[in-house]
Amino acid sequence: MSEHNGQCIVDDRSHGQIGRVTRECLETAVLAPSVHNSQPWRFRVHPRGIDVLVDRSRQLAVIDPGGRELLISVGAAVLNLRVAILGHGRVPILRVLPDRGEPDLVARVTLGPVAVPDPTVHALLAAIPRRHTNRRPFTAAAVPRAVTDELVAAAAAEGATLAITDPIGRDAILGLAATAEDWQRAEAGYRDELTSWTVPPYGRCDGVPAHAFGPHDRYESVPLRDFALTQPELHRRDATFEAHPTVLVLRTTGDGPRDWVRAGQAMQRVLLTATVRGVATTPMTQALEVPDIRRLLTDPTRHRYPQLILRVGYGRPASATPRRPLAEVLVPGEHR
Repeated sequence: MSEHNGQCIVDDRSHGQIGRVTRECLETAVLAPSVHNSQPWRFRVHPRGIDVLVDRSRQLAVIDPGGRELLISVGAAVLNLRVAILGHGRVPILRVLPDRGEPDLVARVTLGPVAVPDPTVHALLAAIPRRHTNRRPFTAAAVPRAVTDELVAAAAAEGATLAITDPIGRDAILGLAATAEDWQRAEAGYRDELTSWTVPPYGRCDGVPAHAFGPHDRYESVPLRDFALTQPELHRRDATFEAHPTVLVLRTTGDGPRDWVRAGQAMQRVLLTATVRGVATTPMTQALEVPDIRRLLTDPTRHRYPQLILRVGYGRPASATPRRPLAEVLVPGEHR
């Protein structure tokens, strides 16, 4: 096993057991983002389509004990799978949490009628391998209103809302994110969990590699997670980040497992739409991982539950992070 251009190369002859189109759809699905690049998904192929399951062994027990970010991550893979199936000319029929007797079955995607993919599908599909989390400084250039409107529409298409924060709201959220980062650093087990996903052995196909950490923010104006926290020997350059980042908040009307899967699909559609428009993105999750802080951003009386805080802007392209081979995420056998 080796890593090349962010992808793991393996001698995997098991791919011959599934068709070419199915394989391409699965290879597209696994390019989804996930918390700490944990890739907590599995897939089961059957004659009618593909089941998407959650791999709970990859849940981050310290920062995500309730599994919210776990299911958001799986939801992002579901969106990729839907786009890939559409790109191959079939309508994906989605059922979320379809079987109470199988709680790890997050989604069942079956093949619907033949359909000609439209330009939006082609654009989103082409963006999937180019979408990468960018933890580098952004320029001072503002994202045009027409583009942010497209991002808002992308979230709405998946049943979520996306709001652009005003300067007061932005500064408040950035302050809460910085506080959450401080709290997490003091939490038992946080550093061990971070280390387990950032100091991989040679050839590992998950986790966050050092090249994706990003530089150190000289003035600490953008409170990104410090993935190098437990690696003080690692040399990282200092850089000046934007003084007034553009911050968006994605919300759902509920806060249960179905809503988390919906949020993951909405998140990924927003990220892909941003990629199409040349906009860089950085999910900022710390403030939503600390329950007391997340409650400050929640308005249950108006059914507004925050699921993602997103920084957007323009900057140098980020590089890919590794992905596990299909052999590791395919569940043997067919669903009956």
